[in-house]
Amino acid sequence: MKINLKVWRQKGPDAPGKLVDYALDNVSQDMSFLEMLDMLNEKLIVEGEEPVAFDHDCREGICGACGVVINGQAHGPNRRTTTCQLHMRSFNDGDEIYIEPWRARAFPIIKDLMVDRTAFDSIIQAGGFISANTGSAPDANEILVGKDVSDHAMNAAECIGCGACVASCKNASAMLFTAAKAEHLNTLPQGKPERNVRVQKMVLAMDEAGFGNCTNTGACEVQCPKGISITNIAAMNANYVRSMAGSEVKVTK
Repeated sequence: MKINLKVWRQKGPDAPGKLVDYALDNVSQDMSFLEMLDMLNEKLIVEGEEPVAFDHDCREGICGACGVVINGQAHGPNRRTTTCQLHMRSFNDGDEIYIEPWRARAFPIIKDLMVDRTAFDSIIQAGGFISANTGSAPDANEILVGKDVSDHAMNAAECIGCGACVASCKNASAMLFTAAKAEHLNTLPQGKPERNVRVQKMVLAMDEAGFGNCTNTGACEVQCPKGISITNIAAMNANYVRSMAGSEVKVTK
């Protein structure tokens, strides 16, 4: 396959960026998208040019590091597929592919396709830990959890924190990420003692990081590579309202 690439190049956070044209020949349909970028970088190195900087880690679809916007879609054209699990067979010979970083005020660009997702870490850290001693596996199995409750918790726990929800939202909202990280703890018995404080702290951290409000378009759910449901946002909002009305603790700035 021959592929024509338009890749966002930016030397640093404060440097101007632009799309740069590259052409690749002999791209295998069996290559992953990141392997195609590796091929591009090997070509650039041989030609004496600086390779394209992009995030990646496990390349197994479970770490969330690989996210980029491909032809305007977070992670590319395939539903429930991370960039590292996207293969070049999803494109046609001669295609033109635009590759850009996540674009959000809370995700400043570090270089080229790499963005700083520390804001997500601050939200998770704000959520804290559970105080219940859950013991070993046999102890945990003595606490019975309903199937509907466990399904809701496991749906939320699938979030890999890639940031596709932010990149696909016109307000760069992190509501789906924050809701998933809050709800997978808030739903289970072991996470309930800190539920009120946790949801308040995580929502406050989300707002302070500069993420926008939910747009109610559902774009985040569509682009999420793990299919996290927006019902988690509704559940988090309900938890937040209840916590502000009934909790003895009110988290403020």
